[in-house]
Amino acid sequence: MSRSVTFSTIALTAGLALLVAGCSPEAPPEPTSPIEAPAAQNSAAIGYACESGKTVVVAYPDAETARVSYDGKDYVLTSVVSASGARYAGQGLEWWTASRGETESGTLSRPGQGDQAGGVIIERCSRPVAAVAPPPSGAPCAAETLRLAVEGGDAGMGHRVTTLALRNTGPSACTVAGYPSVSLLDGEGKLLTGVRAVQAPGNYFAQGGTPTPVEIRPQQAAWFDLAWSVIPHEDKGETTCPSAKTVRVTAPGAASAIALPLAFTPCGGQVEVSPLRPVAEASTQPAVAAAG
Repeated sequence: MSRSVTFSTIALTAGLALLVAGCSPEAPPEPTSPIEAPAAQNSAAIGYACESGKTVVVAYPDAETARVSYDGKDYVLTSVVSASGARYAGQGLEWWTASRGETESGTLSRPGQGDQAGGVIIERCSRPVAAVAPPPSGAPCAAETLRLAVEGGDAGMGHRVTTLALRNTGPSACTVAGYPSVSLLDGEGKLLTGVRAVQAPGNYFAQGGTPTPVEIRPQQAAWFDLAWSVIPHEDKGETTCPSAKTVRVTAPGAASAIALPLAFTPCGGQVEVSPLRPVAEASTQPAVAAAG
């Protein structure tokens, strides 16, 4: 009798367990967010040419982060509220960008009680949005393996252009892409702060093109143009033009600049810098360098 009761109890317990299991809902699936993850951002480094002649290099690995490289140091900034454009802050710096037409401007500053971009402005920079070079596929060229030289020039109607070459003197190929950073020095080696280097796909003498990565094999070169006006802008109060004695160039991705003696007088407060290109696509023929 007791064995019968025991079997009945076990059977009843098992039946109840099966019934409960059958009536219980299935385990809920793993929760999913109703908002999809943001699309992958452009993690390739982007160079912004600054008025000082330096370059601010920024990578945006995701929608909330900007990795800023400036003056040999790296900083990680995160997105903060901005009335316009995109603004990032962190590690004692702020980086604020805004697009206007075909140009994206960027301001690097130190936080303070000043304007929206920060208290103390360190650099004002820009890059052409419509002609951004894709990321280079090879190793970037190091400054110590590059030699800067004049390859040619042209002159006409108050305009001048000098073609400069970045020659690879290293043992292996390297790659450059986009615009070099250019600054001008006076006879005392001081920065000509009144003359800005402006990135421009083309100039008075040559039609521009979209920047592309250029592989420079050993002893070969990539070319770019430096263009300017020699006519003073008298309507803006300019009667004489600044006198430059040295050009200082930083290749895209390089950590330091290369200097080359080059005497000329750029008027209008700016010189135009073209993107780097293969020698086969040079827009000016090698000739006597234009000066003036």
